[in-house]
Amino acid sequence: MSEDCDDEEILALLDDEYARAILTATSAEPMSAQTLSERCDASVTTIYRRLDRLQDCDLVEEQLRPQPDGNHYKVFASRLESFSVTFEDGEMRADIERAETEEDVADRFTRMWQDL
Repeated sequence: MSEDCDDEEILALLDDEYARAILTATSAEPMSAQTLSERCDASVTTIYRRLDRLQDCDLVEEQLRPQPDGNHYKVFASRLESFSVTFEDGEMRADIERAETEEDVADRFTRMWQDL
């Protein structure tokens, strides 16, 4: 993941209806690619392509959800809290606020043991 995306890349990404739908859905709760596919009325392949682009710009984070049966699955959560564009003195400026990332399960487990 990188925050190296420039303003134009982010604007172009936000111009995409599927990227916006993913950000909207995952701002409420983390979702799997399959669930996003159903919610956004898009193929899973389309969802993964948009998720890759959103992750490249650090607008979505991937989280691993452990299950009692030992299987784990990935869900995706929006990191975009706000996005604003201002035009001043002949220049465009985009301001992005990102949410804090969720702590990895392994990191949480390590911290729990350290705190004992």
